[in-house]
Amino acid sequence: MTDLTLDEFTAEATAFLDANAELKPEAKAFVWGEGDDDVALFEEISREEEAEELARAKAWLGRRAEAKLHWISGPVELGGRGLPTAYANAYRSLESRYAIPNQSFFGIGFGMVAPTIQAHGFPETTQYLNRMYSGELVGCQLFSEPGAGSDLAGLQTKAERDGDEWIVTGQKVWTSGAHYADIGEIICRTDPDLPKHKGLTGFVVDMHAPGVEVRPLRQMTGGATFNEVFFDEVRVPDHHRLGDVNQGWTVALTTLMNERASIGGGGGGGGMGLASASRLIEMMRHYGVDQDAVLRDELAKLYTGYQVAKYTNLRAAAKLKAGGVPGPEMSIGKLALTNNLTATAEFVAKVLGPRLIADSGEWGTYAWSTFVTGTPGMRIAGGSDETLRNIVGERVLGLPKEPGIDSKSPFKDIAKG
Repeated sequence: MTDLTLDEFTAEATAFLDANAELKPEAKAFVWGEGDDDVALFEEISREEEAEELARAKAWLGRRAEAKLHWISGPVELGGRGLPTAYANAYRSLESRYAIPNQSFFGIGFGMVAPTIQAHGFPETTQYLNRMYSGELVGCQLFSEPGAGSDLAGLQTKAERDGDEWIVTGQKVWTSGAHYADIGEIICRTDPDLPKHKGLTGFVVDMHAPGVEVRPLRQMTGGATFNEVFFDEVRVPDHHRLGDVNQGWTVALTTLMNERASIGGGGGGGGMGLASASRLIEMMRHYGVDQDAVLRDELAKLYTGYQVAKYTNLRAAAKLKAGGVPGPEMSIGKLALTNNLTATAEFVAKVLGPRLIADSGEWGTYAWSTFVTGTPGMRIAGGSDETLRNIVGERVLGLPKEPGIDSKSPFKDIAKG
């Protein structure tokens, strides 16, 4: 229990925000052709611009930390404020009204890595949490591999015991933010003789350690927000292990459930965000297709899909506020997100036609190309759509597992990949 009432906390937080940030200007009604037409799903900026943004973001979290507003619901013994989750939610709601530096750099660390460290880490790694929430350390997630994307249990990056250390060798891929991360959560194979789900172990690795090499991956959007990361005999102390040896699958599930809750519960899964209904309606009016019955029907279905996702996410959030933990049902939110984004991309392509692929300089046309080309990546991030459908079918709906392919089947070699 706390002696600080929610009203008192709100007044404290408001005073801090008033003293350190400006209120966002009042939102104006959307007008086609006015303002910025950028609708990219992934920010396309240079590494120099990104570094400057990151510095501003860290400075903001530093100011919050000085005011003890950086980890409001975190345990006091780990550096948090120790207040109920309702207080943290109240602060987030207040902060959303102010113009503050871009905080997307910390999404993976706060939403996925930090909860896993808190649940499975030793004191040597849980001490990182306060530094993460105060902006000093940025975290990344090192799961996917070239030969084991959605089949996470098939990963081959190995960690071999060497006294009080582990030697990590292998490659990870599609790692967002690895180029500016300070620490990473990595899952490695520690016993190749055990079944693939049983021989895994989780670790926290120093991204600046000798033997760690980060290489950018160019996306078809033109940007490079993802990376491949190589580990060449990187030494990791045993006290940086997450959970027990060969129990890394449990650690990975903790991260994945938080990841899907974080991605699926975001603006894209619950609200239309950049692809707002107003923007799409005005696009139809501008090009004289607002009376097209087929397009009107598709837009109505699109809007309905976003609204259903919104209320589904609100139910999931209510469960978490009540003390629940992210479960397999969080995969529904991630699926809803990618379904809605895909439907939006298809709708925009029908309305714009060739304008989508020709950079004529016309407002609100070619700008959508980054949205359309970014959407396929979202169908892979956080678990592919196919994998998530299996999870929902088997673990939420209780459907039988997919039947294995018989050894005599002519498709057996295809199934092996």
